[in-house]
Amino acid sequence: MSRYLITSALPYANGPIHIGHLAGAYLPADIFTRFLKFKGFDAIHICGTDEHGVAITLAAYKEGISPKELVDKYHDRIKKDFELMGIEFDHFSRTSRKIHHEISQSFFLRLYEKGYLEKRKVKQFIARRRGSFTR
Repeated sequence: MSRYLITSALPYANGPIHIGHLAGAYLPADIFTRFLKFKGFDAIHICGTDEHGVAITLAAYKEGISPKELVDKYHDRIKKDFELMGIEFDHFSRTSRKIHHEISQSFFLRLYEKGYLEKRKVKQFIARRRGSFTR
């Protein structure tokens, strides 16, 4: 029997979700997962909050709290909002968990060891001031 793993884009834990999030990424995945389960397939829907990145740091600064306090606040709120909207996940996690760090590191280390990743220098654009990009 076929097995299905359905994932959805991880929402940043820097604010509440909105209707665009629901309609664009989570409702379609939820419907697909329910359909597969209804048809008797082994299917799971996995998601969680992304708790890393500049957006989190900036939002925490604006709210006058630490990034950890911010992601804790919004992880819980996002999870509750999904529940209120009837969006079901078999597992809803967060990228700040130790297991996520270990699996991510293991995945990229294996890619590196097999020669799929390489170090190199590349020129990038940089914004010296708003609206002005140089190399």
